[in-house]
Amino acid sequence: MALVLPPLDYTLSPYTGMAREHWCAYADYLLRSAHRFGTEDHANIHLPGANSRYGPRSDSLEAFARTFLLASFRIAGDPSATGWIAEWYADGLDAGTNPANPDRWPTPGELGQAKVEAASLAVGLALTRDVLWEKLPGRVQEQLIAWFETVIGEEYPPINWVWFQIVVETFLASVGGRSSDEDIDAGLAVHDALYRGGGWFADGPERAYDHYVGWAFQVYPQLWALMAPNDPRVAARKKLDGDRLAEYLDDASHLVGANGAPLIQGRSLIYRFAAAAPFWVGELSGHSPLSPGLSRRAASGMLGYFARYGSITDDGLLSIGWHGEFAGMKQAYSGAGSPYWAAKGMLGLALPADHPAWTAVEAPLPVEVADTQRLIAAPGWQIDGTVADGVVRIRNHATDHAVVGALVADSPLYARIGYSTHTFPDLSPESRDNAVVFVDPSGRLTHRTGFEHLGSFSESGVQVGASRFTAHWIEPDPDAGPDHGSGVSGTATPGPSVTVVSITRGAIELRLVRVRSEGPAAPLRIGGWPVDASSSVVSSVRAVPGFGRPLDTSGTFVRSGAHPVGSELTIPWVGTSGTAHDGDYAAVVVLAGDGGASTDAGVTYADGHFEFPDGTSISLEQLARFHG
Repeated sequence: MALVLPPLDYTLSPYTGMAREHWCAYADYLLRSAHRFGTEDHANIHLPGANSRYGPRSDSLEAFARTFLLASFRIAGDPSATGWIAEWYADGLDAGTNPANPDRWPTPGELGQAKVEAASLAVGLALTRDVLWEKLPGRVQEQLIAWFETVIGEEYPPINWVWFQIVVETFLASVGGRSSDEDIDAGLAVHDALYRGGGWFADGPERAYDHYVGWAFQVYPQLWALMAPNDPRVAARKKLDGDRLAEYLDDASHLVGANGAPLIQGRSLIYRFAAAAPFWVGELSGHSPLSPGLSRRAASGMLGYFARYGSITDDGLLSIGWHGEFAGMKQAYSGAGSPYWAAKGMLGLALPADHPAWTAVEAPLPVEVADTQRLIAAPGWQIDGTVADGVVRIRNHATDHAVVGALVADSPLYARIGYSTHTFPDLSPESRDNAVVFVDPSGRLTHRTGFEHLGSFSESGVQVGASRFTAHWIEPDPDAGPDHGSGVSGTATPGPSVTVVSITRGAIELRLVRVRSEGPAAPLRIGGWPVDASSSVVSSVRAVPGFGRPLDTSGTFVRSGAHPVGSELTIPWVGTSGTAHDGDYAAVVVLAGDGGASTDAGVTYADGHFEFPDGTSISLEQLARFHG
């Protein structure tokens, strides 16, 4: 089975060439390819690959439910052309919930992961009610209701999971099943408690900011509103949830690179183009502040990016990885069906072909129009996008998937100082990747998780963010729990106290480091961006002459072997040849793509002022607020 795409349409889509027909072709190809691994009764899809910690029964349900979500979008947007899809899943819905079937699905009351997959089934059935649900025999409807009803009264962790219970019980109420207003109200209360302002949610009590903000906390409230338009709670929340989505989308549009990649940060990155979901739900709900052409540009950019870089295997399957398959990205909850949550990013297929999201001419991303600067308060991110090379970068001073004061290992996908749309983080917890670290005699590096966010501001053409932490070495606990994004726990040995200030202008970061040796002293390393040897982006780090204590040694760390975007990772660094003494240090950290800033770009210092290559300057007096 081969993927057959229509010719690219650069009149309608001058940036990606992709139109609705391309999206339909990809969706149908992914569905038909996955169906080849379905059981004869269609209840389970046993995709090749490693199992999650929950086992094959969970994983085969996951593959069914997540591909069904994609199928439901396809059916909703074009019911007359998708009868084959509806028939295939109708059989599976029957067999999967038939109590007499030995290969039936585990219920949400029996298996925690089934609580997640139940939500995809409920949303999909709600979106295709006329085509699928109402044509199911009464016996099958009763089976499904009984299966869904096992969520009632169940405990859900106080994270994005609360939405899985909300949408299932909302669907139950719409089809005559039992439901609990108490469950729904409690879930909405958790959702609101996790709101941190500006359209941003934390995924739990920790500083966990990532793509779940978009594909969970922003998408589900709008789908829920479509499922229950007459629910007074929906009416009461319509403006609130719509305004939050609009604020988030305004930020999110600045986090997509001209290459089409979303920001490479946070857990569950194997869901890939699920990051397009909030752009589509903005159009679906009517709450988007973006033009329809910009929404489609962002979404098509993502799908096109992953298609170009091999995320779809030769068998037409979505692998665990980023570009191609990369087993090192597997988390404890990841199975072969997990990547199909990318289906969320195809939500736009639920819109009819004549919707403006499909008919409007593509509009450029913010980074394709001009250099961008933006501060996002909740996660403590300062965005710098450069139009010359299309690279979007963030510097991070408030996200680590932990709480202030925690002494655990750094999570590679959360705790780095920088992330971008063109570089993949070094997945080793101990790393020079965008780091300020100390090296003990055995070569171990310190961690920064648990840092204090000191704030951020924009002034005189630059953006500034800062954090303070006790650098600490970690001896990992061999019995540490499963990886759900947080850094590994263990025995901590504290090192120096460190304040880091990131002063950014475009591709260039001036990184100021103040060291106070309250613990064991050690050599200092300031690391740059991780780039693949074959990448089009380049990374450099250099000292700032004339300021503070000297950084008198440098090098390039090389991690050989496959990683999610290549085969050899390199990270430049500067540091001290001996013990780092109390005082101030400064380095210039550059990430630039083709046509962008020179990696030789430097920042000069004289008379209390730092000056960037274009003449923009900032004084030590302006930075004094971070030093107390």
